[in-house]
Amino acid sequence: MKLRTIRIILATVFFVGLTLLFLDFTGTAHAWLSWMAKTQALEAILALNVVVIVALAVLTLVFGRIYCSVICPLGIVQDIFGWLGKKAKKNRYSYSKELRWLRYGMLGVMVVALAAGIGSIVQLLAPYSAFGRIMTMIFQPLWKLGNNVLASLAERADSYAFYSVDVWMKSLPVLIIALLTLVLLAVLAWRGGRTYCNTVCPVGTLLSFLARFSWLKIRFDADKCKNCSLCTKNCKASCIDYKAHTVDYSRCVVCGDCIAKCKFGALKYAASSGPSGNSGSSGGSGGTSSERRSFLLSTAMLTTAALAQDKLVDGGLAIIQAKQSPKRLTPLTPPGSLSAKNMATRCTGCQLCVSECPNDVLRPSGELMSLMQPVMEYDRGWCRPECTRCSDVCPAGAIKPIDVEEKTAIQIGHAIVVVKECISAQGKDECGNCARHCPTGAIEMVPSDPADDLSPSVPAINESVCIGCGACEYVCPVRPLSAIHVEGHEVHRKI
Repeated sequence: MKLRTIRIILATVFFVGLTLLFLDFTGTAHAWLSWMAKTQALEAILALNVVVIVALAVLTLVFGRIYCSVICPLGIVQDIFGWLGKKAKKNRYSYSKELRWLRYGMLGVMVVALAAGIGSIVQLLAPYSAFGRIMTMIFQPLWKLGNNVLASLAERADSYAFYSVDVWMKSLPVLIIALLTLVLLAVLAWRGGRTYCNTVCPVGTLLSFLARFSWLKIRFDADKCKNCSLCTKNCKASCIDYKAHTVDYSRCVVCGDCIAKCKFGALKYAASSGPSGNSGSSGGSGGTSSERRSFLLSTAMLTTAALAQDKLVDGGLAIIQAKQSPKRLTPLTPPGSLSAKNMATRCTGCQLCVSECPNDVLRPSGELMSLMQPVMEYDRGWCRPECTRCSDVCPAGAIKPIDVEEKTAIQIGHAIVVVKECISAQGKDECGNCARHCPTGAIEMVPSDPADDLSPSVPAINESVCIGCGACEYVCPVRPLSAIHVEGHEVHRKI
């Protein structure tokens, strides 16, 4: 089987699997395909997943940068746009020299951002994060709309094969960023193939240090080459200089297009032919020892840095005001994230937890310093103690895996009562929704006047038992802001 065919088959498997992880809201895909998310390079480094890190390093040292053309979903997206560009104009590429200052500059920015905990920069540069926000913010709503159409048809046929789900905008700023990212990728890939991959992407730059020394490479046979230039004109990485019979292995993603286009058999994917063989060039590596030092330094630094809602109507008689989230002094982060600091330094904003949350609690942050990282709000649901979906899917270690028993003992925040807004405290009606629905029994209705048992009752919070799940805030009937809300903890506690 030809190299290009093998690459396309494997890339298709990874692309379809990773796409389903973001589109599927039932959790079914995760049960079978969660391992694919854990194969992403930056996420494996942040999660200190030694097995995956070693596997990717060995894979690159043996086969070259096939990670970028097979495993990385954003790389495959570029290939799709590049393929469409070649359909419009054949033989459209040309050789260009490596922009080392830009590539290493972007890698340096990523390392500094990770070390400083500036999540917004990390998420803008991380390739898997870019793919995740495109899928979650643009394509998952379309997927859900299609599901709802099928649910409507199934209902008419008295079938329960599908069920309707809410489709809503989780974050306008992140949606805009996702759209801009998709447009930028499309333009760059249409015009120049792997421009983004080989100039901006820090993961590609990191892998390029190893790819220069890979065992298998695309190699020239100068005796067979007729200098027809088809290899160069079809190289999406712009890394083949047909005149000098060289390949810049730091940018080559082993797509196999050049071999498929060569009519004279002058190119082959093979092991080194020895010191006397013509194995091409590494594209100006600038010294083997220097590259190894740079790679080790970068790896060490990365490792240690380790639409408006629809109106609700009450029986067609009165409009119910939509619930709003309060301005929290300390944002809420999911159980298993340990602390706001851990979230800031490890989360890549891939949106997988957001897309998988079955209770509509998680959404991307709109704050500048934590832009696109998940935060919790309780205007559409609450964090149920039996659900551990977000901790199950996180590939970067920002949300550690926890079981149900452990989750019920993690205090991510505590409830606070705004007495003047409470229906019961005003003496108008007896409510007590918050106390009845609290899963931990942390809320009790007590007289507002301890000396008068007949005084209006108010909620009393036992902070030592409250886990911050938000059930009280969600079920509170007061609108638009609940009379009881949850404040987050900078560091999660065990109770």
